[in-house]
Amino acid sequence: MKKIVLAYSGGLDTSIILRWLQENYKAEVIAYTSDIGQEIDRKKIIANAKRLGVKKIIIEDLKNIFVKDYVFPMIRAHAVYEGIYLLGTSIARPLIAKRQIAIAKKFKAYAVSHGATGKGNDQVRFELGYAFFGGKKIKTIAPWREWKLQSRADLIRYAKKNNIPIPKDKKGAPPFSVDDNIFHTSTEGKVLENPKNSAPEFIFQRTISPEKAPNKKTKVKITFKNSDPIAVNGKRLRPDKLLNKLNILAGKNGVGRVDLVENRFIGIKSRGVYETPGGTLLYIAHRAMESVTLDKKTTHDKEKVMPEYAELVYNGYWFSKKRIRLQKIIDKKRNQVSGEIVLSLYKGNITILSRNTKNKAYSMKKVSFEENKTFNKKKVENFIKFHSKQLNKG
Repeated sequence: MKKIVLAYSGGLDTSIILRWLQENYKAEVIAYTSDIGQEIDRKKIIANAKRLGVKKIIIEDLKNIFVKDYVFPMIRAHAVYEGIYLLGTSIARPLIAKRQIAIAKKFKAYAVSHGATGKGNDQVRFELGYAFFGGKKIKTIAPWREWKLQSRADLIRYAKKNNIPIPKDKKGAPPFSVDDNIFHTSTEGKVLENPKNSAPEFIFQRTISPEKAPNKKTKVKITFKNSDPIAVNGKRLRPDKLLNKLNILAGKNGVGRVDLVENRFIGIKSRGVYETPGGTLLYIAHRAMESVTLDKKTTHDKEKVMPEYAELVYNGYWFSKKRIRLQKIIDKKRNQVSGEIVLSLYKGNITILSRNTKNKAYSMKKVSFEENKTFNKKKVENFIKFHSKQLNKG
């Protein structure tokens, strides 16, 4: 019998997709789940898949790989899409797609499938990953672009017909759509679709309201080595544990919330609310670390390529030659970026308290307002004269 590897969450939608694949493709479905730090119920995933006759159920713990090989390189790039989005959903899809294809090859499956809808970015991100690793040998099945189920009511009817359990909170239209991983949580749709409306407080899942955050500051020290974080408050932690620790500290202080309207890759404008508590701390701390360790040219070269890098990640081009080329520019002098940053967290705000490094890029002697005999004032005059002449050049 033909085999299909489905990206399976264990929830209602992917359970419906699983049955639909069995019914319409007459294939054995392998249920595959990547644990990248989302809320996950392994027993539920296994039970729901077995109820649908699935023999092969694979759940992989990819949290550390995800943070080390995907999140950290993106943090080194200071990647922000359209000035505000830290790309939490975008960066998760390439790893899942890569592992799906690897599973498909291992078990000689002829196709892979995902549960992304026909209007979103995720279908593109998944399928670019499938194409990169699977080429033309492994078929992609996108149920939301193929089937005739058009509404929540259609899905519920199909589930009832096929004896798929329907959770109580799924019997009506859900108030919003949620995606999460160890790096972030995104909330979109329904109550958030009208950008005129404020986001209700109940949608936030990993950050406390800044108004309800503690009335005293929390200090956090982040240690960097070769441009990656390695310790929090002096305690060395592996990447996923480190990010999780920062998530807790930042979330308790109302740090990491953004509400934005973004331009999707496929051309639709979309409103979303994102929570990236630990990631926000890393972004601020890493920029602070580089400010005292990198030279001006390297810093500015990184700034120039960042928007393109962020758009490549957003669009699903993580494995592209172009993104890898930009990563080399970003990482050119990463061996110089080491030291400690101390941050103060208070009611949604982050303040840099201290930057400490053995790197000599920052010179106390040169910057001091005290008399400095080594600083050539005549050179400054010539510098200004030269640039005055550039003003009238095209």
